[in-house]
Amino acid sequence: MRNERFVQRLSATRGFARVAPYVFPALDRAVHRLTRGKVLLSAQLLPALVLTSTGAKSGLPRRTPLACMPEEDGDSWILIGSNFGRPEHPAWSHNLLAHPDARVSWKGQDIPVRARLLERAEREAAWQAVLEFWPPYASYQARVKREIRLFRLLQR
Repeated sequence: MRNERFVQRLSATRGFARVAPYVFPALDRAVHRLTRGKVLLSAQLLPALVLTSTGAKSGLPRRTPLACMPEEDGDSWILIGSNFGRPEHPAWSHNLLAHPDARVSWKGQDIPVRARLLERAEREAAWQAVLEFWPPYASYQARVKREIRLFRLLQR
């Protein structure tokens, strides 16, 4: 519990937000590739998956390691477009808005999914669950003027 609180405090800092977007995804992609989809380093802190979406502009496949909040049903996940508390929405969120059909690599399995942007009351309920799941997301939201996008991924 003590280590978790330390990690939460660290991940809520602006310094973490400046460095983490460049370090963690690159390490995750390398380890995920080397272990044939079985290991993600970031999953040691939070549940994580690798999202393969279609580029909104390019139409090319884009692989992005992401923290996620698995839902109780086991067939869906919430993705949080916090972008480490940076001002712009993450590129993967634009991709899902343009092309909601995607794939996730989850615990070594490749799963087809469909993404849906959460809005209004549904978003608010999911946001409260996200904050209980990982409180530092509140500090990310406080740093940005945009509303952090939440997506529900459902297995197809």
